[in-house]
Amino acid sequence: MAAAASKTVPAHAPSLWAATAPPPPPTTGLQESLQADVVIIGGGVTGLSTALHMAERGISAVVLEAARTGFGGSGRNSGHIIPTLAAGDPDALVAKFGGDAGERMVAFLRDSAALTFELIKRHNIDCDAVQNGWAQPAHRPSRMKLLEKRYGEWSRRQARTEMLDAGQIGALLGTGVYHGALFMHTGGHVNPLALAQGIATAAIGQGAKVFTGSPALTVARDGGKWRVTTPSGQVTAERLVVATNAYTGALIPALARTLVRIINYQVSTHPLPDAVAATVMPGDIASSDTQRDLYPFRKDRAQRLVTGATLALPLNMDARIRPWIAERIGNVFPQIEDRRLEYVWNGRIAMTPNRLPRVHEIGPGAITPIAYNGRGMAMGVAMGRELADWAEGKPADALGLPKMEIQPRPLLSALGGWAQAALVRYRQLDRRD
Repeated sequence: MAAAASKTVPAHAPSLWAATAPPPPPTTGLQESLQADVVIIGGGVTGLSTALHMAERGISAVVLEAARTGFGGSGRNSGHIIPTLAAGDPDALVAKFGGDAGERMVAFLRDSAALTFELIKRHNIDCDAVQNGWAQPAHRPSRMKLLEKRYGEWSRRQARTEMLDAGQIGALLGTGVYHGALFMHTGGHVNPLALAQGIATAAIGQGAKVFTGSPALTVARDGGKWRVTTPSGQVTAERLVVATNAYTGALIPALARTLVRIINYQVSTHPLPDAVAATVMPGDIASSDTQRDLYPFRKDRAQRLVTGATLALPLNMDARIRPWIAERIGNVFPQIEDRRLEYVWNGRIAMTPNRLPRVHEIGPGAITPIAYNGRGMAMGVAMGRELADWAEGKPADALGLPKMEIQPRPLLSALGGWAQAALVRYRQLDRRD
């Protein structure tokens, strides 16, 4: 089906990451007809990592991005690199998907952060990468039981993890509000837009072709191959990867009707004074706590505190987000007296009712990984390697994320407002043991 063409390439949304990322690689719009082994729709971390891993193996790949590399969620998130799911612990995944598929998914998640930082080092990507770990602190004493359960499940699967007591996590974060934490050593944080653009540079250097300002208008099977048209060109390929996640539109209607799109805000303070910065997250880790309505925190290289939130009711969000976040910051870091925000931006998260990611086969030789449920940076990078395996013949049902059938739900994509309103209930639950 057709989607509307864009005559101009939109600029990146104003954000901390857009203001501080190095320049992207030079790219142009597609102006010709090309043949390739694989055509990839979407120039975020999944699509670009896929192109890079394929190009490294001699597989010709073409990326078609409607706007700019990293324009969507890949360039607008918190930059946390997390080797777990927000929902779905190892034993539960094995119970749901079976021994082989479940353990394969657990291993994929466990290794995703390490793979991301290895890729950054291998290609010398300038993205302010810090691999000091990721912590999930317990916001109530009762949540320690949950974290101890998670620790046991992950440690049995050789994850680099440990439990921290209240004093240890307090020393890493510079706050006394938490009761202990699960700590994953392979996690960390990056400038996500810089990472996406750096992967694009590496992919181009390996021989992949990346076109920006080139929205896919139609996708069709033609003579046993996939043909994707853009406003000024087309690509014909043996295989197709759709890597649009929360920015999936009308191109494949059934796919769009499997998602709930949530608007998530990210913010940063002004650079903290040196004396204050020394007491706020001195461990320079990434952290997101056990609340369903998460409190995520990290710092950037200029000692800004970066955090985020999803408001319960998507009404006048831009005006409400500043006092709301200032209150949150004060609750956790009272030593920060100046809580004015320098940058406020937002992006979409692709959620599913069971809060689990998946891959869908959308036709012969066509696949999409989708619904990272807020944990897309590490998973998106890791999926690039998985999809390179797929291009070399690995079955879709043997990849790191489970293969599921597309089950369109006509009203699901309209439930974003309802899902955000459900945060009112989440906040009530967060206050209980």
